[in-house]
Amino acid sequence: MFDIYQIEAQLSSKEHWEERVKAIERLLPGHGIWWLTFFGGVLAAWSILFAMQLPVDVPPAANDFGVAYLISLCTQTAADAGFLSAVLMWALMSLAMMAPTAFPAFRTYSDLSHTEAASGPSLGVLVLGYLVVWLGFSVPTAFLQVQFAGLGLLDHDGRSMSGMLNAALLVLAGLYQFSSLKNACLSACQNPMTFFFNHWQPGLPGALKLGLRLGAVCLGCCWALMLLAFVAGTMNLAFMGIAMVLMTLEKLPQIGNRISAPLGVFLLISGTVVCVLSFTEL
Repeated sequence: MFDIYQIEAQLSSKEHWEERVKAIERLLPGHGIWWLTFFGGVLAAWSILFAMQLPVDVPPAANDFGVAYLISLCTQTAADAGFLSAVLMWALMSLAMMAPTAFPAFRTYSDLSHTEAASGPSLGVLVLGYLVVWLGFSVPTAFLQVQFAGLGLLDHDGRSMSGMLNAALLVLAGLYQFSSLKNACLSACQNPMTFFFNHWQPGLPGALKLGLRLGAVCLGCCWALMLLAFVAGTMNLAFMGIAMVLMTLEKLPQIGNRISAPLGVFLLISGTVVCVLSFTEL
């Protein structure tokens, strides 16, 4: 009798899981397995970043999953952890923060599959090309973090202790909000259909080139805001979440144009205030 109940429970659980998968596919028609992989990767990145914030005392069993190593990345300064560890942290940040901001563009590309212009594998290659650009961005930012830490400019959490450095990063990000390069990149991000039509190339090689170009455009739009992690803390989950939301909203055509300039003004004012306070403390 127990075996029958157990089998029924397993079947019920399987049916429940299949219903969830079908519900997701209804919300995101086309390339369902690719979307599940995409969101699973983003969720995994956020989960790892959260695990890196756990207290140092963790159950011994957790060490089997590498939790102790992840925590060690945050319990040391960037200089002590080493360059490769800093690259890993920035790579996780890039995946967790930037992949969701490009979802409208990925979804637009997926819609093209209904015209048989793009296949499921090409969508995966497009996303891969996009992420390659941001993984490349992790290398120079990790180098900066190690150099700043070596100069004693960063605290334990990767937050700048230099008021002038904070002011410079804030003013830089604020000024960049009004630059022609920022506006051009933001326009491309806000109009993904036009972007794909203007730069379309068929096949998997074409999808890779499109992904690299889309990543470059996104990088041109958001690199200055990403550098503000040195102001808030490179492992500050609150900053990551807020920055991700702001960058996502900025890429929406009806909302982005309304918040881009005010955000720039706010950053310029913040940078000026920090600069003045730094001088008064000297």
